[in-house]
Amino acid sequence: MLNEVKVIAHNGKQYIPDLRNVNLRAPYRGRPEISTVKVDEQALVDICPLGAISSNPVRIDLGKCAFCGECAFAFPEKIKFTQDYKISSNIRENLIVKEGENHPILFDKDKIRKDIKKTFSKSLKLRAVSAGGDNSCENELGASGNANFDMGRYGIEFVASPRHADGIVITGPITENMAEPLQICYDAIPSPKIIILAGVDAISGGVFAGSPALNRSFLDKYKIDLYIAGNPTHPLTIVNALLDLTR
Repeated sequence: MLNEVKVIAHNGKQYIPDLRNVNLRAPYRGRPEISTVKVDEQALVDICPLGAISSNPVRIDLGKCAFCGECAFAFPEKIKFTQDYKISSNIRENLIVKEGENHPILFDKDKIRKDIKKTFSKSLKLRAVSAGGDNSCENELGASGNANFDMGRYGIEFVASPRHADGIVITGPITENMAEPLQICYDAIPSPKIIILAGVDAISGGVFAGSPALNRSFLDKYKIDLYIAGNPTHPLTIVNALLDLTR
């Protein structure tokens, strides 16, 4: 018992009491801010390996952004990454950060399906589907339920069977081999159900965008309820996004 007390005294409390108001520090990179300083916009666009940056005006699409920071390293007077981890939205276009518009990512509560809050505000069970992911986002989804973040306190949990789930969280770019299993999993979930995309690979295909090895036709058939940006997604981003969606 004495050894356990010594460990707690040494490490402090790992449990985070309020996941809504946590202050992260660098080197974490969250929502970028784009100043109105004039730079070589074409050079700025060309530096992004995933084509997340566009010009006139300068914009960064967080659904494509790998958060590598290369743009901020090359143009520090133009782009700065903040520690704002609330970088999710239920509207895809809201993930686009524009020059001079340095405000939090918007979440359109009027566009949330009424049955989501009515049905899932107290309890939400999710089935994670790794559709060709690299295990980075998958690891962060798992971390969301650990002792630090403990999203189970909000009634949010991952389940093993889609028949026990209220929706799916898709990670990875959706490879051809995973397209059919993803559809089977979705069909097995009882209605009403939600679809969540977690990470740049799921949202846009990431570095694999346009590859013939992908089959993203599933996303064309259904309305996506939540886009969680990040590469990988941070547990605080995940938990806050789910809370914004359901309550």
